[in-house]
Amino acid sequence: QVLLVESGGGLVQAGGSLRLSCDASGLIFSIYSMGWYRQAPGKQRELVASIGDVGDADTTTYSNSAKGRFTISRDGAEDRWYLQMNSLKPEDTGVYYCNATTVVAGSVSTYWGRGTQVTVSS
Repeated sequence: QVLLVESGGGLVQAGGSLRLSCDASGLIFSIYSMGWYRQAPGKQRELVASIGDVGDADTTTYSNSAKGRFTISRDGAEDRWYLQMNSLKPEDTGVYYCNATTVVAGSVSTYWGRGTQVTVSS
């Protein structure tokens, strides 16, 4: 079991920056992927950035809109990860959720935080 809590959202002007944090507790060493998703009103939740094969390859993946502007990273204890967002645009507005997937004895589980609001003004 993993509990995820996001923080760092807020209101920023276009061109500004924010850093989101996700704090994890529980079976954190069972995490094999972690990431960030965004949901705008009337739209499906979509992947923004992720780290796969955590502690092994640490493969990063970004959406096309995030690429070159956003960076996902984690601490060495695998209990906290970040989304550094630069050059923000109004289109980046939405609720950002941190995500983790675990594998324990062959059982796969996915966990979500409650979300943090990011609003980018034009």
